[in-house]
Amino acid sequence: MLREVEGFVPAYLALHRSGELHRRVEEAYARLGSCDCCPRSCGADRREGGEGAGCRTGERAKLASYHAHFGEESPLVGSRGSGTIFFAGCNLSCVYCQNYDISQLDRGQEVGPEALAAVMLRLQNAGCHNVNLVSPSHVVPQILAALLIAVEAGLRVPLVYNTGGYDALTTLALLDGVVDIYMPDMKYSDADVGRRFSGVEDYPAANTAAVKEMHRQVGDLQLDRQGTATRGLLVRHLVLPNGLAGSAESLVFLAREVSEQTYLNIMAQYRPCYKAGGLPELNRCITEEEYRRVVEVARDVGLRRLDQRITGWLLPSV
Repeated sequence: MLREVEGFVPAYLALHRSGELHRRVEEAYARLGSCDCCPRSCGADRREGGEGAGCRTGERAKLASYHAHFGEESPLVGSRGSGTIFFAGCNLSCVYCQNYDISQLDRGQEVGPEALAAVMLRLQNAGCHNVNLVSPSHVVPQILAALLIAVEAGLRVPLVYNTGGYDALTTLALLDGVVDIYMPDMKYSDADVGRRFSGVEDYPAANTAAVKEMHRQVGDLQLDRQGTATRGLLVRHLVLPNGLAGSAESLVFLAREVSEQTYLNIMAQYRPCYKAGGLPELNRCITEEEYRRVVEVARDVGLRRLDQRITGWLLPSV
């Protein structure tokens, strides 16, 4: 059963009432004709049978799965779970992706906006605190079209944009006033590392610009009286072996150029999945010391809103 969040009004309702949400759907679909949905700007005509160069997705989104997720960050999970929708395909080609069967092998079923809207409503009616769109960067037009239908049918929960962090500013402009909670990865601070391990040339530049824009739109993460997120920015940073993520640079950026109040999940769960087992730099899990060092850097630069994840390691308190 849907529980109304006291005092919460999702951002997208105002856009729907004004007619702006409908206009954004039209603009987004027009851009699929020569796709520039993500920083790859591949130019594929996804409306006439073409597929994106990186995402391998055409005019219809590919739905991999959806369910109430209890493994996400605590402000998203609350007591009834985060309503995750996993899209197949991805605009990144991470060699260590733990969901590679979805992101790289495209395990999913094509769906139209009506079916996607029905999924959003099903998750809301199951009591989920939010609709959590996982790997959405390449299917923003399809999401907006589904959202228009879902809002008219009563969708009222926060919308979470759960992204690998390789997002185009022009696409984020379409989402301004639509998304309530942005949850980007910050994977790398070195462009060469991004090229070698995720297949894109400009990850740090695109990522930092996107994170700043996301924060401009929604601000720091806000919680209701039960500690559940309603609006704002939540950043994920996966610690990689051998310092490959360039963690210190990313954390300094967050503290100095975004906000010291940024809610941050420093993730320890890296393991050599997909192709990583054959790469000497990535063919092991991280050590406790590598993880501790990143947490200490975060605290040293003033980032104190760290997600309280269970890592299996006892870390020093703040």
